[in-house]
Amino acid sequence: MSTPSGWILPAICAYKRANFQTDHRLGPAMAGHSQFKNIMHKKGKQDKIRSKIFSKLAREITVAAKMGMPDPAMNPRLRLAVLAARAENMPKDNIQRAINKASGGESENYDEIRYEGYGPGGTAVIVEVMTDNRNRTASDVRSSFTKSGGNMAETGAVSFMFDRVGLIEFPASKASADAMLEAAIEAGADDVVSGDEVHEVYCEQTSLNEVSKALEAVFGEPSKSKLIWKPQNTITVDDEAGEKLMKLMDTLEEHDDVQNVYSNFEISDVLMAKLAG
Repeated sequence: MSTPSGWILPAICAYKRANFQTDHRLGPAMAGHSQFKNIMHKKGKQDKIRSKIFSKLAREITVAAKMGMPDPAMNPRLRLAVLAARAENMPKDNIQRAINKASGGESENYDEIRYEGYGPGGTAVIVEVMTDNRNRTASDVRSSFTKSGGNMAETGAVSFMFDRVGLIEFPASKASADAMLEAAIEAGADDVVSGDEVHEVYCEQTSLNEVSKALEAVFGEPSKSKLIWKPQNTITVDDEAGEKLMKLMDTLEEHDDVQNVYSNFEISDVLMAKLAG
């Protein structure tokens, strides 16, 4: 029986493959789609990529600080944004500068928008953006879909195929699968997927900050703590459609206004090896 898989493509990252071997289900909330592969393909030009990553992280930090208190301890969204920045080794000065920008009156006003559409092979795609120019960004995202052979749809067209959940990640070296499971149950999580490289803990979106804090008290800072769109089911696509989809993911991910990209497709090992090469 094959293992379900899915795509979660944060725009602040490249693509990574992970094969999950241990699946602990804690309750009905996530049953039926606990396991899936987060496949990521690392690209070159590291300096350019890192600069883009920092820029997007800084934007999220500034927006989070502007919406609430400038203190991460008092602002759950800002706390998660700072954790994400630390996980990417963003310098402390850059983080503080982004926080200060929110209260300095020099920051732009960004709109947070979710675009939805269909990629090649009938796959579902969700694109989260922060933009100071709605018309420009909408045009760019629509163009990316069209050039890939897909099309942009109305909000709500595909999001029902995903669950909005919290994701907290720790390196596998932090704990055994059983220890992570026990701590996750105590923290109030819904599901744990442990593999060779990473533990993935899932929780209700409203519980993310509390569950993340509880696990941090046991294992230290997580490598990731954020809200995601997790696909309920996945679509296996052929290599031709897979290549087009990967190009679409790359194009969207590289756009300055795009913060996160999610989809629900699975590609073959042959194509994955080709892309990795």
